[in-house]
Amino acid sequence: MTNEKLAAELIKNLGGAENILSATNCMTRLRVQTADKNKIAVDTIKNLAEVSGVYDAGAEFQIILGPGKVSNVTNAVNEILNKRPKIGDGKELYEEIKAKNATPAKLFLRKIAGIFFPLIPGFIACGLITGVIGVTLKISPELADSQMIKLLSVFGNAVFWGMNLFVGYNAGKVFGGSPILGGVLAAIMTHPALANVEIGGENLLPGRGGIISVVLVVAFGAWIEKKLHKFIPEMFDLFLTPLITILAAGMAAIFILQPIGGIIAETIGTAATTAIQSGGAAVGFILAGMWLPMVMFGVHQALTPIHVELISQYGYTILLPILAMAGAGQVGASFAVYFKTKNKFLKKTVASALPVGMMGIGEPLIYGVTFPLGKPFIGACIGGAFGGAVIAKFAVGAATLGISGLPLAATTNNIPIYLAGVLVSYVAGFVATWILGFDDPVE
Repeated sequence: MTNEKLAAELIKNLGGAENILSATNCMTRLRVQTADKNKIAVDTIKNLAEVSGVYDAGAEFQIILGPGKVSNVTNAVNEILNKRPKIGDGKELYEEIKAKNATPAKLFLRKIAGIFFPLIPGFIACGLITGVIGVTLKISPELADSQMIKLLSVFGNAVFWGMNLFVGYNAGKVFGGSPILGGVLAAIMTHPALANVEIGGENLLPGRGGIISVVLVVAFGAWIEKKLHKFIPEMFDLFLTPLITILAAGMAAIFILQPIGGIIAETIGTAATTAIQSGGAAVGFILAGMWLPMVMFGVHQALTPIHVELISQYGYTILLPILAMAGAGQVGASFAVYFKTKNKFLKKTVASALPVGMMGIGEPLIYGVTFPLGKPFIGACIGGAFGGAVIAKFAVGAATLGISGLPLAATTNNIPIYLAGVLVSYVAGFVATWILGFDDPVE
């Protein structure tokens, strides 16, 4: 089925175009808001060959399609929806349901996701390049002076070098301001010449507070810009609004917001590293064990800026490898289901989902195997917890985000221990699920 045909089929089974209020996507899921959820043909959608699973997230109905596929299908869905006739009553209904679902927590998470989600492909590409270089130099240290290695090192560092600028640009867009002004404010805060400016007897520190400061300043700048648009005459708006925005937000950044952001960022970094260093295996066990439920409830997005901040401060995030063990635990649990079930369809489902699960894409296993069966989901959490304990014990860090499973190994600072953690998760998830058992579906 082509993406266009799949989009049409999904729209039909979501209650028709008139029932769909909005369609967006994340890395793997088509996220749809509908006027009436009772009109959704859940079982029909679930049984489409291209669909890995579905999830009712309350405000949204989520359809798991997988990376790459989900973006193309979402675009196709929106192309169809954009051709709908505009009906006043529909708009009023949309606004009513939109207001109902617009809780502060959900809106905050959406804004956070909107800022960082576009950066993930860059993190993946640059993180993998850096990881491959690291592995290469461990095997052949003499290549460190190679011009190609030096050039590729620039490639691998590029997203991190420009991270504040990218975050500033995206934050400007998300908070309703001009994206370029967000980028300019981020550039001001990161500019190396700040080190030559002395205020209160101390030189300013370029980039202090990292992305936390950038988000705070750009949010403030967008707020100022929107206020200025309301009362500055149109003939002067093009000149005065950006000028006042940059001057006001820039000064607020230097004297107030950047120091505040610095304190927040340092607190986050210290809290994360101290918790893992002092709590060790116990903290890793808890974090990895809780991760799958957090992913299902959608609150995992809140950790994205923490990963980015840790990478900004230390060059790697110590949280991601721990949390990645949850997916590995699910792989182990699914292996147990595969060997224990007598249901041919379930066995086929597990076999098709396991390869992508091992590569770090866990939704097909969550929604197609472990969660519907119940106890295997608990077994997956237990498996991830044991693997997370191993990773935390040795403080394994990763130089990227957006990937998981076996591909993440190349970006870590301790590949053997990371792979050992994956193996422990596989085994523990398998054993826990085998012991817990499950009700084998009748064919």
